[in-house]
Amino acid sequence: MKWSEEAQQALEKVPGFVRKMARRAVEQEVRKKGADTVELDDVMAAQAKYLGYIGKDTDPAKTRVAVVRCETVSEVCPGVACLKSFNRRENHFKDYSGEIELVGFFTCGGCPGRRIYRLIDSLMRYGVDVVHLSSCMLMEEDYPRCPHAKQIKKMLENKGLRVIEGTHH
Repeated sequence: MKWSEEAQQALEKVPGFVRKMARRAVEQEVRKKGADTVELDDVMAAQAKYLGYIGKDTDPAKTRVAVVRCETVSEVCPGVACLKSFNRRENHFKDYSGEIELVGFFTCGGCPGRRIYRLIDSLMRYGVDVVHLSSCMLMEEDYPRCPHAKQIKKMLENKGLRVIEGTHH
């Protein structure tokens, strides 16, 4: 299938690890409409169709929350207690007023929190306001306390985010 120069430039902006998949999706949409050349409008239409639901929500009354949790603990914990506390507005989620939305629930990526910086940059494009350090990163009884929690918190705060220590304990 042929690609216009503008369409090809737009495709180059897609991260390399998903570019081949994006190309196939765009070409599939172009074939459906009976065309044989991909134009910039086709790329934009496919982006809206497949990724439109993750666009930045600009409602200023809504607080967007993310939870970061321990990579090691995630191997034995599906996150049910964190999510229940969020959904019920209990424990460390009880002080929110107005509408809140969970926009991210992810692990740190392993010591020393190697994935957080990259994922927070991504979440900031979608308007994350507050990040909770999950209880598993902070407890000292059931799991070992995260030795990097202070540095992770400081890094998040340096990004301009409010950080709350804890979720369900």
